[in-house]
This record gives sequence, structure tokens and C-alpha cells, in this order.
Amino acid sequence: MKAVISVTGKDNVGIIAGVSAICADKGANILDITQSVLSEYFAMIMLADIDGLTIPFSEFVDLLERYGESRALQIHTMHEDIFNTMHHI
Repeated sequence: MKAVISVTGKDNVGIIAGVSAICADKGANILDITQSVLSEYFAMIMLADIDGLTIPFSEFVDLLERYGESRALQIHTMHEDIFNTMHHI
């Protein structure tokens, strides 16, 4: 199973490192990542394999969201099945 993790907010040092550290600590393997900085704004999308999560997916979602709030970022984590269903034509 996979999850799509999106991160947006004002650019600052350590955003990718912080999100990646949480993923690694909880057993999510980052498969792909793209990021962009537009002026002072940061945007990133990660695709992560979540088969190895050591906590329930809902807790992983909440953990990333709380981390984002602590850094003035918006972090949304969506299960791949929901993402695909939302974008199915």
C-alpha cells in the first residue's frame, strides 16, 4: 500500500529532513519525492510505501499533521486508494 503526502507552507530549513525522519522512524519507505520553492513558498509531494508502518495509518496521518502544525506547514497524508478514487475519471 502507498500513501501520498503533500506539504505546503513558507520555505524554511529542514522541511524535507523532518518529514523524512518521521517516515523512516515509523517504517514508511519514501518511493518518490518532488518539491518546489516558489519565491518563499514550499510545496512537496511524496509517495511512500506504508506496508511497513509500525503504527496504525490514522496515527501516522495525525503525527505528520501535528508536525506540520508545529512548523507552520500544512501536511496532508492520503491513502493511495482514496487518492486514486478521487482522481478517477
